[in-house]
Amino acid sequence: MPPEVLILSARAADYARLLAAMPLPPLALHAAATSDEAEPWLASCEVVLADPPLVRPLLDRMAALRWLQSTYAGVETLTAPGLRRDYLLTNARGVFGELMAEYVLGYVIMHERRGWQRFLAQRAGRWDATWPGRLRGKTLGLVGVGSIGAEIARTAKCFRLRVLGYTRASEDCPHVDRYFHGDALVDMAAACDYLVASLPNTPASRHLIDRAVLAALPAHALLVNVGRGSTVDEEALVEALQTGRIAGAVLDVFQTEPLPADHPLWKLPNVLITSHTSALSYPEDIAPLFAENLQRYISGQELHYHVDFARGY
Repeated sequence: MPPEVLILSARAADYARLLAAMPLPPLALHAAATSDEAEPWLASCEVVLADPPLVRPLLDRMAALRWLQSTYAGVETLTAPGLRRDYLLTNARGVFGELMAEYVLGYVIMHERRGWQRFLAQRAGRWDATWPGRLRGKTLGLVGVGSIGAEIARTAKCFRLRVLGYTRASEDCPHVDRYFHGDALVDMAAACDYLVASLPNTPASRHLIDRAVLAALPAHALLVNVGRGSTVDEEALVEALQTGRIAGAVLDVFQTEPLPADHPLWKLPNVLITSHTSALSYPEDIAPLFAENLQRYISGQELHYHVDFARGY
């Protein structure tokens, strides 16, 4: 008999509409945009598709839960120590790469073409004929070459960028020109015009981009963080930006979100803050992924994108 399924998401109605149009077995499908709306089905649903922040406080009340599909790639909200772990957790993968690549290359191009400076000159009625830079021949370093990093690397090659990659061990992305591992992140940073972080929040990634890595970057370098705020030592970053040690930063994620109103990053002229919007979970991307996994779940097959609670991803 098909499992009872709960959708708990701010976009629950969109997910329900999309899933209803897919060739799935007959389902007892419930959609809720809030915890109050989900109340009638919390104890009975064995399968849950959910936004992690919404489902976390309800986990202990889900007596029948066997599998939870996150609508997000990042699941640290659900893997923190002390939380329930007696169910199968899967996350969203393979759907954010294009969005992240658009974001990263878009802002890298804006930096090279002096987009901010042109806008400010326009506002001041000032003709700014300063020569822009160009991407060809520049070096982009990726801190993390998973599915997101690999798509950023592929897109970067369209602009004839040289691509370096820092990973734990894997070297399977054909668009990376050279790999670095272990203690070699400082060496990679020294060769980068752009340093892009796309790592999940894990103990191993915390403050990986520290004072030493920032000091190794060339003075003209731009840091882009689309992974998690914990990857970057924010105190060291503020110091590097304030002193002109690096040219600037494009930051989508932070150690505390929302970023406190009195944080110095808000007022630095060489920082762009994008408020964790680089790659949102669009239901039209996530619903097919969930539907495929649901078919596998019903037929007893291994699910895609299984999360290791101990590793956090």
